[in-house]
Amino acid sequence: MDQELINKCTAEAQKWLSPAFDADTQAEVKALLDAEDKNPLIDAFYQSLEFGTGGLRGIMGAGTNRMNKYIVGMATQGFANYINKAFAGKENISVVVGHDCRNNSRLFAETVADIFSANGIKAYLFESLRPTPEISFAIRQLGAQAGVNITASHNPREYNGYKAYWDDGAQVLAPHDTGIIDEVNKVTIDQVKFTPNKDLIQIIGGEMDMDYLDAVHEALVDQEVINRQKDLCIVYSPLHGTGRVIIPAALRTWGFQNINVVAEQMVVDGNFPTVVSPNPENSEAMTMGMNLGTKLNADLVLASDPDADRLAVVCRDPKGEWCILNGNQTALMLSYYIIENKKKLGQLKGNEFMVKTIVTTETIAEIAKRNNVEIRDVFTGFKWIAREIKLSEGVKKYIGGGEESFGYLPFDKVRDKDSPASICLLCEIAAWAKDNGMTLYDLLMKIYLDYGFAYQNAISVTKPGKSGADEIKQMMEDFRACPPKSLGGSPVVLVKDYKTLKATAADGTVTDLDMPATSNVLQWFTEDGTKISVRPSGTEPKIKFYVEVKGEMGCPKCYDSAVATAKEKVDAIKADLKL
Repeated sequence: MDQELINKCTAEAQKWLSPAFDADTQAEVKALLDAEDKNPLIDAFYQSLEFGTGGLRGIMGAGTNRMNKYIVGMATQGFANYINKAFAGKENISVVVGHDCRNNSRLFAETVADIFSANGIKAYLFESLRPTPEISFAIRQLGAQAGVNITASHNPREYNGYKAYWDDGAQVLAPHDTGIIDEVNKVTIDQVKFTPNKDLIQIIGGEMDMDYLDAVHEALVDQEVINRQKDLCIVYSPLHGTGRVIIPAALRTWGFQNINVVAEQMVVDGNFPTVVSPNPENSEAMTMGMNLGTKLNADLVLASDPDADRLAVVCRDPKGEWCILNGNQTALMLSYYIIENKKKLGQLKGNEFMVKTIVTTETIAEIAKRNNVEIRDVFTGFKWIAREIKLSEGVKKYIGGGEESFGYLPFDKVRDKDSPASICLLCEIAAWAKDNGMTLYDLLMKIYLDYGFAYQNAISVTKPGKSGADEIKQMMEDFRACPPKSLGGSPVVLVKDYKTLKATAADGTVTDLDMPATSNVLQWFTEDGTKISVRPSGTEPKIKFYVEVKGEMGCPKCYDSAVATAKEKVDAIKADLKL
């Protein structure tokens, strides 16, 4: 074990034994220092948490690499310093502060509000847990200069996080992200102003909920469809999180009357007792919803993750069995319906655009192009989709955008993933499908037949701790030094490196990639239309591979065989990449 690293972490940890830290924190740190195994000490202190694609996120506990009130405090003091510099001379600077259902989330949110107020910044603090998209909405609605949401989204129960937002309601981008980090890195614990100015903290709640529900209603495409199918049988679960009140209320305002909730998962609990992990990407998290759906003979089952920005959809296949849609399929269906039905209703004026991330299915781009709707590709992270909305505000009309990781935004009043609006729109799509003698599954088959079949597979390789971070870094370096020549039996014809912003063709031709920043992402495109993307996660100790392969599907009943063939190709690609 690296003795120099141990010495560095020991020195950092000893700083946490000072009176600036409470007794419980000191005791936890002392136990780390005294333990014979130094790996937990290293993991807790080898670095400071940094803003990634999802902000600040980590395991809760004592240490510089952990989520605790002191790291939250120093981050907030640095953020407050930056805000006061960025808006120097402005009167009545304000921020919005929200939180999810996780353990310590209320404590962290109150700490954030206290510190902002102590720095002369008014803090609008939500009275209790609220969905992430409502925090984004409130920033814009209140004309605030920034915001903070305490959430670790869909991460396991031991995590918490800190999402920083700017005045457009989007998560912070350059130059503000690096500017905030610079300010945070200057802060020492003794500089944090923990004592609040109570006059500058205003509790908000019910009125903002109503304004947000009104805004969500703007995502509705065709009210008549819902009126005809208002008894659509819907099962919904918030997975113990923030969607528990807002989403059933939103569905009612849209006109749906047969809304059923998973009672056990309506209980707010940061330990998420009914699931292994509160991630709607994991099929296990949908089990209780599907059981209730079976009992009620429901048309579809839906869930939102703990902070209600992501969503999951379960529909019935031709055998009447439950079929869980993946994030690409959900985004595909939302994009298809918005374009097709806005077009039929005469709502497309020719200046509309959609946005997807570079790792999301290319079939969305095909739908947009065939219907003369502009499509834009951006980096992973919803802040990049929000950036496109901001750039075109008042000039072009944003009508939808999403990413494969179960996040979608079907209207422009929010600048982050929005499961309340997306769930309502998916129920409208299910109503429209039923109106036309179809299920959501049937509709998905129709899209594949009309626009081409593609199969996606996301592979996550987890590498925890410092040693894991080093492994992931080495993997990316090796891929850059020796890119694959062929994958799944098809030659690689194009390599895109978003770290250098260069695209290299098989013949050696190099062109520039037009992106607003660099990102540690590689993409390989093969002759047969396969796309493989690889990137380290910005929020978890993982390296992620996104594989999309195209296939032939001549009829709805050909789906299973098309998937089987695609899986064989994915297995071959995994073997080529030694995964």
